[in-house]
Amino acid sequence: MKNTRKAAIQDLPQLAELFDQYRVFYHKESDIPAAESFLKERIEKADSEIFVAENEGSLNGFVQLYPLFSSTRMKRYWLLNDLFVNENYRGRGFSKELIEEAKELAKSTDAAGILLETGKSNDVGNKLYPSCGFELYDEVNFYEWTNR
Repeated sequence: MKNTRKAAIQDLPQLAELFDQYRVFYHKESDIPAAESFLKERIEKADSEIFVAENEGSLNGFVQLYPLFSSTRMKRYWLLNDLFVNENYRGRGFSKELIEEAKELAKSTDAAGILLETGKSNDVGNKLYPSCGFELYDEVNFYEWTNR
């Protein structure tokens, strides 16, 4: 049974709670009103795609993807920026279902593929992504410039 679907504006209260849990997991301060505002803007402006995992009417996970473009391939890519499942629902396949939604988005938009990054110490993610068909791409260096 499929437990995932595209997020809708009426999901905002539950989705903001999950998003806040996600941010806290990455050592950010809890701020549910700001999380709700951020997600509302993403949905209303359609500048990201968000899919949710649901169990018995309760949201328990989400994936958020942002569009990118490859000049050399002259196609869209999707950046899988956020993937989170509430700790009480982990190990039940929800992450894999959300990743399948992301893959379907890539196929339906004729994208070149999906890109993501995860920490070298993220043992769960570093097992999950290859099990879902992602390949480690180590032919380039990843750099970041931070606007402080």
